[in-house]
Amino acid sequence: MLIIFPFGATIVGTLYIRMFFKLRTKLSMLTGILWILYSIYEYLMYIRVLCTGEYNIRVDLLLIYPLLIALSLISIILYYRKKAKLTKGRVPDLVSFTLR
Repeated sequence: MLIIFPFGATIVGTLYIRMFFKLRTKLSMLTGILWILYSIYEYLMYIRVLCTGEYNIRVDLLLIYPLLIALSLISIILYYRKKAKLTKGRVPDLVSFTLR
């Protein structure tokens, strides 16, 4: 979807930057900036500035997508842990969480 609509990644990036301004998690800002940079890169690929379009597979995405997904997941976890810490004063441990 992001290859066809490159500016969709800009929407994702702005959500992470909003997370930064809400709770000041620096990783959220980094993640947002990387998503926006990726959207610019993908747009340049889409309009054939950075490539000719003669490829069968985009090897660059094998590096970019796992990096963006990992940073996104870590940012979300840190956001909710910090939010829980501020609201309840106690952060639930995700590893040893058990249902009662």
